[in-house]
Amino acid sequence: MNTETGPPAPAPRRRELDVLRALIVLGLVFFHAALVFAPDDDFYVKNAETAGAVTVLAGFGVVWAMPMLFLVAGLGTRHSIRRRGPRSFARERLLRLGVPLVFASLALNPLPQWLRLRAADPGYDESYWRFWPRFLNVRLDPGDFPFILDGRYFETGHLWFVVLLLAFCLLLVPVAGVVAVAGERAVAAMTRRPGLLLLPAVPSALINTLLGMEEDFAGWNRWAYLLFFLCGYALADDVRFRAALRRRAVPVGVLGLALFAASAPGFVAGDDPFTAWSPFALVTRALFGAAGWCWVVAILGWLDRPRDRGPSSGGGGRLWAYLTVAALPSYVLHQPVVVAFAYAVVGRSAPILVKYALIVTGSLAMILLVYEYAVRRTRLTRFLFGMRPDPEPEPGTTAVTAR
Repeated sequence: MNTETGPPAPAPRRRELDVLRALIVLGLVFFHAALVFAPDDDFYVKNAETAGAVTVLAGFGVVWAMPMLFLVAGLGTRHSIRRRGPRSFARERLLRLGVPLVFASLALNPLPQWLRLRAADPGYDESYWRFWPRFLNVRLDPGDFPFILDGRYFETGHLWFVVLLLAFCLLLVPVAGVVAVAGERAVAAMTRRPGLLLLPAVPSALINTLLGMEEDFAGWNRWAYLLFFLCGYALADDVRFRAALRRRAVPVGVLGLALFAASAPGFVAGDDPFTAWSPFALVTRALFGAAGWCWVVAILGWLDRPRDRGPSSGGGGRLWAYLTVAALPSYVLHQPVVVAFAYAVVGRSAPILVKYALIVTGSLAMILLVYEYAVRRTRLTRFLFGMRPDPEPEPGTTAVTAR
């Protein structure tokens, strides 16, 4: 029985998850740039002309992308705890997640809020340096755990993912062995009864239904992400679980599409689907939560196919290795950069598609340039952005941070 205290079991690198993680992080640039043109989202900078189709397209991403990141992070946590042990793992997470969280909260997050004020009021002329201390005027709010700091202007912004991931990692440490054993038993049960593969869809649906969906967290309730994280830790790298995913990826994916389609009317008509207690809203949240688990299962199973797992010497392999290591710094950088480009673009006269293309291409170029020349080349900046001190490619990572 595995209690997660022995040496790490050898496991081949899940390169498909490295690629998926990098694609999701890059996709957030496209997603947040689209919110500039969404009619029903309170993004920092808004274009005068909006398009309703943006909301529909965004829904296809939010139903699976962030849950997938948490599940993959849970898988990486399993390997990290095996190798380091719980205490060393906790110290490593505090450095690799806590340091960039504090640094970005101080140095990057005030910018979108300042630009929000400038975009909303043409007469607003307060300098950034006068606004900065007002952003940092905070008070304790333990009731909103783990977001325990609050203020009139202060926010964690897009760093909510880092806050939740750090909290989940630290909460897991004292019960890691128990969760691992429970996962082994769950996989054994799923092997005997394949229908149990869909069982996590039930708590996923119940959490969103009863606790409400949270727009600030990509449409999911924060504690639903804990479910995906724990499933990644306890289930996702078990060979029996992976075999079940591969066999059932297509039918589960079809089911997920059907559930997501059934939830769509609730997001475009009727009561507020995020918090209302009408039967229509409750069913909408339940369908969305169940669809999310089905999509994650289907994508994992579809990607997990036999392939050459030897070292890649091609240019594509080197590119993905580069983007894999850049994932966390890129995530930390992306939203302030997108908001800054949006602020510069929305006031210009051009079609929506042209503005969108300018924001996306400019943001991607700036993020990669800043990462290459201002982040990865010095030990200090690597430390501030949660990277290892050495500049060489980091081995076998399967979460937004390295194992």
